[in-house]
Amino acid sequence: MKAIYEEIAKLSDKFRTMAYGLTSDENEVNESVQELMLYLLQMNKETLKAIYTKDGIDGVTRYGAVALRRALTSPRSNYYYKYKKYYTHIDSLTSAVTYNEMETGETIPSKHLYNLPNEITDDYQWTSLEQIDKALESFSWYDTKVFQLYYHENNTLDSLAKKTGISRNSLFTTIDKVRVQLKNKLNE
Repeated sequence: MKAIYEEIAKLSDKFRTMAYGLTSDENEVNESVQELMLYLLQMNKETLKAIYTKDGIDGVTRYGAVALRRALTSPRSNYYYKYKKYYTHIDSLTSAVTYNEMETGETIPSKHLYNLPNEITDDYQWTSLEQIDKALESFSWYDTKVFQLYYHENNTLDSLAKKTGISRNSLFTTIDKVRVQLKNKLNE
């Protein structure tokens, strides 16, 4: 197997040339070839040995070419999930400008991490929690306490039933009733 792997390692430039036929992005080429090499190293040894025995290094090259094309064109490939989907998401977050200039004068492509927008930190979560706490003041002390024990202390229904001695079904009914009433109050 070591001899087969050494032959495959020599195919790196050939696979890179094939990848340039499918995309012009150098990062995509390098990442897809790297992913192909990893795929060939991790594939079933008997299958790889059978391909090599039958057609030699040309058979492995043809097999690699098919796997490379599939990696660069199929949205169900490992390459797509590891690289392309991630960078597409980053690119959608960046501005429409293709290149940005840093303070150093260096030109950075839009898919660079420097182009991620500044994180917007709003208090949506905290204002929602404050609204919930304010709305809970209008409920009975029992409903409020059960709801707070369940959500604020992250109890499960079973653990809360053991702690309080109240049946699980009764707790579920109370929590569900409060949840529905809270939704109605907050949506008004």
